[in-house]
Amino acid sequence: MSTLPPCPQCQSEYTYEDGAQLVCPECGYEWSAEAPVVADEGPRVVKDANGNVLQDGDSVTVIKDLKIKGSSLVVKVGTKVRNIRLVDGDHDIDCKIDGIGAMGLKSEFVRKA
Repeated sequence: MSTLPPCPQCQSEYTYEDGAQLVCPECGYEWSAEAPVVADEGPRVVKDANGNVLQDGDSVTVIKDLKIKGSSLVVKVGTKVRNIRLVDGDHDIDCKIDGIGAMGLKSEFVRKA
């Protein structure tokens, strides 16, 4: 029976050594035998400018004038945005703003309303 740890990506038990590396034949993942396996951090927490945790469906208020790329429109300070949706990427929030339409916002420019 092998004493090698299972693959951290696919949990396959058929790992083997290749020099100083461990290799999974099923998914092709390679990792160091000496390095500790880092577990997934869990769900991502998105916080507003004041440090409040944001969730899907929250309402937020814009705290800074935001210019919209490719347009002469500006999202003004104090604009209230309802029913936000949290997403992965460089912009944390997807929303619809009245008079402007669908857009992405960074959580550092809003506060929970």
